[in-house]
Amino acid sequence: MTVSRMIARPMLASIFVVGAAAALKNTSGPAEKADPVTSRLVPLARKAGIPLPEDPETLVKLNAGVQIGAGLALATGRMPRLSAAVLAGSLIPTTAAGHRFWEADDDATRTQQRLHFFKNVALVGGLIIAAGDTEGRPGVAWRARHAAKDAKREAKLIKAKVHP
Repeated sequence: MTVSRMIARPMLASIFVVGAAAALKNTSGPAEKADPVTSRLVPLARKAGIPLPEDPETLVKLNAGVQIGAGLALATGRMPRLSAAVLAGSLIPTTAAGHRFWEADDDATRTQQRLHFFKNVALVGGLIIAAGDTEGRPGVAWRARHAAKDAKREAKLIKAKVHP
């Protein structure tokens, strides 16, 4: 692992561990913000066969646990691609619930919530990059393309030997 990955992963993960720990200490505030989003998402998830609890406080605790676990995994380099993807997935509903700047009544709150919303959008972007990081090794798409080229080349060689 490169030094930049050793430093960047814990830095990226830190916001999730700290934020989730704060949400666990006080679930009522985040749960109140989450209710408009969870009341829409939970029925959709259940229709898709995903058994989610309806209680917003329970969902906040569940999300916080996921973020702490995935954040610690990313920070320590354990399954970094999966943990980055999980964090990105957990941040989308968190952002939709917590930073609804379009609903803010005053300009100062709207500006602050817009800033936090786009900070989270940037974090999702960084997590998507981290989720795709193969640490310099060829990714699945590259390996698939090269395997197809190799198979095509081998088929031509075999055909040339069989039908000279």
